Amino acid sequence: MDYINAFWVGGLICALAQILLDRTKLMPGRVMVLLVCVGAVLGAFHIYQPIQDYAGAGASVPLAGFGNLLWKGVKEAVDKEGFIGIFLGGFKASAVGISAALVFGYLASLISEPKMKK
Repeated sequence: MDYINAFWVGGLICALAQILLDRTKLMPGRVMVLLVCVGAVLGAFHIYQPIQDYAGAGASVPLAGFGNLLWKGVKEAVDKEGFIGIFLGGFKASAVGISAALVFGYLASLISEPKMKK
């Protein structure tokens, strides 16, 4: 049942983002920023964590989950270090995921042969 919940919640988040792309004049970058901000705001109001507990990776993998992760990191760092935690928390919380994306992206570039568009 965990897989089904992850599938439909993650699919719903992605479908909402696709609807925004198709039905509005928002550019993809703005939709991605909107998803991160929505995840952070929902995390601040303690709404996203129950969704993430219910759906697991279906809610933590999309960009809204990244926004929630940033929010949790900032909150913890502000509690520990005060004002400077506003600037440090997001980096500490997301460092592993961003580093993994960079490393695996580099490895993929070594394996594949990129081509320029004509």
